[in-house]
Amino acid sequence: MTTITINEVGLRDGLQSLQRSMPTADKLRWIDAAYAAGIRHMEVASFVPARLLPQMADADAVVAHALSYPDLQVSVLAPNLRGAENALASGAQRIIAPISVSAAHSLANVRRSPQQMVEEFARMCDLRSGAGRPEVIMVAGMSTAFGCTRQGEVPLSDLCALTRLVLEAGCDQVSLGDTTGYATPGQVAATLDAVRLIAGDKLHAAHFHDTRGLALANSLVAVQHGIRELDASLAGLGGCPFAPGASGNTVTEDLVFMLHGSGFATGIDLPALIASRAVLETGLPGETLYGYIARAGLPTRVPTA
Repeated sequence: MTTITINEVGLRDGLQSLQRSMPTADKLRWIDAAYAAGIRHMEVASFVPARLLPQMADADAVVAHALSYPDLQVSVLAPNLRGAENALASGAQRIIAPISVSAAHSLANVRRSPQQMVEEFARMCDLRSGAGRPEVIMVAGMSTAFGCTRQGEVPLSDLCALTRLVLEAGCDQVSLGDTTGYATPGQVAATLDAVRLIAGDKLHAAHFHDTRGLALANSLVAVQHGIRELDASLAGLGGCPFAPGASGNTVTEDLVFMLHGSGFATGIDLPALIASRAVLETGLPGETLYGYIARAGLPTRVPTA
């Protein structure tokens, strides 16, 4: 049975777009509950100035707690060299750089053009090597890979060209992000096939948003085209503050249910995962939580993997 890695991104991508900050103690309880449910990959923080993203002001404490689990891979986002320095100092095991294919989104999100962001990413990779931390995985998170609310169409040729550049810059893994929820299953298939010809096995992960209700369909197509890691957020929390109209991430619980029912393994205990939503109800009272499985309940015969 093929195993699909679920990378829980709610603690970073799920919380960054909320108007309030989740208390640190509740974030730590979230990590504990996710780990208890079988999740072994989490993106837990973003290293940006607290004045810009106060939701991530406790990044060091959150990373330190996640690292207390020796078999948990701890990822963080770093948009620039200073963020990468702080990420390395925190002990994070994987650093994701947001590299938008859309020039309009890139300028709004990181105040750099895509080319300038690739150059910054190259410096981040060099920093990792110079710090004697070759085990840290550098990920090029290719944002707006399937379309952009600011720019509109994002040509596949632009994505392919930028992928070549990030590989030359030293990236270890490429992740394709549907930041604005534009992707369709056919587009996902064609895009993955095209990028695979360039990146090979370094095309590692995909990140979908459910803005137009296609996150699960796109995720299934992605695994059918060789993707073995998918990002998702508990209760579908999340969105991009710099992508107007972008809404929730793939719902982790619904994704696990679909994958198990489709013959894939995840190592996740689905009832325990659903029960972990209680942490969000406590830490984010009144926040809208999404997910069909949590609302409808598990079928009498629950697929497990």
